This record gives sequence, structure tokens and C-alpha cells, in this order.
Amino acid sequence: MGDDKDGDNKGKDFRKLLRVKRGDAVDLGKFDYQETFGRKKDSAEVDLTSVLARLTDLQARIYAEAKHPVLMVLQGIDAAGKDGTIKVIAGAFNPQGTPVTSFKVPTPLEMAHDYLWRVHQHIPAKGEIGIFNRSHYEDVLIVRVHNLVPEERWRKRYEQIRNFEQMLTDEGVTIVKFFLAIDNEEQRQRFQDRIDDPTKRWKFSPSDVAERKLWDQYALAFGEMLGETSTDNAPWYLIPANRNWLRDLAIGEILADTLDGLAPVYPPAAPGVEGTKVV
Repeated sequence: MGDDKDGDNKGKDFRKLLRVKRGDAVDLGKFDYQETFGRKKDSAEVDLTSVLARLTDLQARIYAEAKHPVLMVLQGIDAAGKDGTIKVIAGAFNPQGTPVTSFKVPTPLEMAHDYLWRVHQHIPAKGEIGIFNRSHYEDVLIVRVHNLVPEERWRKRYEQIRNFEQMLTDEGVTIVKFFLAIDNEEQRQRFQDRIDDPTKRWKFSPSDVAERKLWDQYALAFGEMLGETSTDNAPWYLIPANRNWLRDLAIGEILADTLDGLAPVYPPAAPGVEGTKVV
């Protein structure tokens, strides 16, 4: 990740600032979850409006052209802001071209297959921008922390996932992955806010408290996952997510810049359409 000072970062490409490089030793214990890169909330909210307008235009062209499948992966610890990110980013898109898949506890049918089986079925089609709320990465995270499979088995999955994503990109899928990073105190406060708000209590489970006790184990698993599976064809971006406004702006800009690189265009009209008068 970029290591420029705050004043030098202002206005720089979030893709350069936040991208994880393959093999990086990501230590979330030393990560600055409050980082703003010189951005201010008021101006960032104005910038986000422009970014969302860009995304609306880009998604409309991608949907019409029906040439590029795009996969956006969101990972993060509980309460990191995955749902909030989807609400903001997907809110700029036509729902017809934006399938959102939330990966929860595997069903018996899914458990009867290999761990990538349920994921492959939800890879977006050409013209779609698919969003994953959690993903195949659960199978090197929760299975590791809870010792659901032997270490020898889950360690092999790093290479398997790299190969899976390489195959997808070889077939034309554009993959962009975001890890939303919040600190321990921010998670505690967000959980408390859920409990205190009658409209959000349904999102809280007593098991959330038990999972918090495994914070250090998750941090280690997250850090290793990021370094092992961020590649040129499917990069990870490590997002400081304590501040929702910074999270939304960074993800919006990175995604818009990525889609811009596809240079999507509206397809030509059918022969004879131009100049036709409808009566």
C-alpha cells in the first residue's frame, strides 16, 4: 500500500493508495483505521455525488453493451459496513444489471459440493455488475478461525482461489475486491448502536459477542488472506472504514476508475433506425 504522507495523498488515486500488493505482510494491528488521506467530510460528500453520477453513466453503458461482466467483492468483519456500502454504491445502478449475492452459512446442498461451487453460480453475466456480500473468502477465514477444516486444507485454498479468479479474468470477468477495515472499538460501538436502535436490533446476534473474542485470530487471517490473494488480475483494496464517508468515496472512485478502464460504449442502433419516424 502507498505510504505517502497525508498532505501528499490529497487528490491522489485511491487505487494507488489502497491497493494491496501480492505478498504484502498486512498487519491490521498497525493499520490506521481513521485515515482520511487529506480528504474532508463536507467536500468528500460533494465529490461522492459526482462519483455516483459517473457510476450511473458507466453502469448504463456496461448494461447496454452487454460485453463486460464485473464482479465487486466486499469482505470485512461483522459491522464493517458491507450492507451500507452496497446501499450507497448499488443505489447508483439499474437493479436489472446489478445482482447482489449475500453468502451466508452454506446450505446442505452447498456443503455437498466443493466450496467454490456455490460461488461460481453467481458470477455476473456479461453486462452485469455483480456484488458479493462476503464470498469464497469465507473459506480461508471463518474455517480457519473456527478450525472447521485442517490447516493443510485451507492453506491450499489460497492458490485455488488465485487460479479460480485467474480463470474468470481470462474469460473476461473484471474483478475488484474491497476489504472494509474497522477497529475493535468501532465495531463495539456499532454493535451497541444496533442494540439501542429498535429498527436495527434484528441485525444483532448474541453470537456477535462471542466472535469479538476472536478478534486477534480474525485480524491475522484477514492480513494473510489479503497478501496471499491480491493479484494483478484481481486486486484487493484495503479500505479504512471507520468513517463511512471516506469508505464510500474511496470505493466509489476505485470502482468508477476501474469501469472507466473498460471503455464501455452504447451499442449501435439496428440498421434503418436512424431517421425513422414513429407514427
